[in-house]
Amino acid sequence: MVDLVVLVGPTAVGKTETALALAQRLGGEIVSADSRLFYRGMDIGTAKPTQKERQLVPHHLVDVADPDETWSLAVYQREAYRVIEEITGRGHLPVLVGGSGQYIRAITHGWLPPEVQADGRLREVLFQWTAEITGTGLHERLAVLDPQAAGRIDPRNVRRTVRALEVIFLTGRQFSDQSRSQLPLYRILVLGLRRPRDELYARIDARIEQMLANGLVGEVESLLAQGYAPDLPALSAIGYREIVAYSQGSMTLEEAVIQMRRLTRVFVRRQANWFKLVDPGIHWFQADETVVDGMEKCVLEWKNLGR
Repeated sequence: MVDLVVLVGPTAVGKTETALALAQRLGGEIVSADSRLFYRGMDIGTAKPTQKERQLVPHHLVDVADPDETWSLAVYQREAYRVIEEITGRGHLPVLVGGSGQYIRAITHGWLPPEVQADGRLREVLFQWTAEITGTGLHERLAVLDPQAAGRIDPRNVRRTVRALEVIFLTGRQFSDQSRSQLPLYRILVLGLRRPRDELYARIDARIEQMLANGLVGEVESLLAQGYAPDLPALSAIGYREIVAYSQGSMTLEEAVIQMRRLTRVFVRRQANWFKLVDPGIHWFQADETVVDGMEKCVLEWKNLGR
């Protein structure tokens, strides 16, 4: 069975640099499980690995779509399976890295997304409904019909909320009941990276300031100038939505930064629901100067046990 190492943890904890160092030591290639990294031209606001970092270690499923393209969970899963097979075929170790819980679980738990074809007319009606009651209102309706599905979907992710309601209305069954899985395709080791909450929040604030210094406002304005609609799902990501509002004059830059900080903290708490410190399937490591040594030792011991 193919070996797969998975590195999880909250945003801004340091996964990028840790994964890079670990993959270099283990002869690995990185497979992104961060939905924000799919989109070309969205580099600064996603803290995307730099070109230099990607030259040191091959990265996959980064810059694979334009901002107006939609990558469903099923598409991601299919592509992730494909690149993992290619990596192992080269004799390298695939390292799946990310903070998007559903994308990680789709691979580690072998999820089988509901086999319900999109209904264009119903979807159009749901988006029209969203315009009337807002995305938050739509998510509240989902919470009434399927609390478990609503708990897994970010209220800001209108596209996924619409998809869940679409499946419910077409099948008459809860969206969460239709999440099937198959036996794992891989022998999996899950590593977790953590920091004290106050330290993590300080890193989040510093990252936001660095994004602004690196030209986040210009990046957003460039995307809008290219004709990408401000209400695209890709541009609803934290950071982009607030800077769009600033660029359109509905929010000051100071207000945008405050909102970015607040929403990123909320996002971190939601990530914690996917990656729990008490989960016996995750080997947690404190982010410090010895973390890569510890993770490397853990991986090598795990690989030896599998021989």
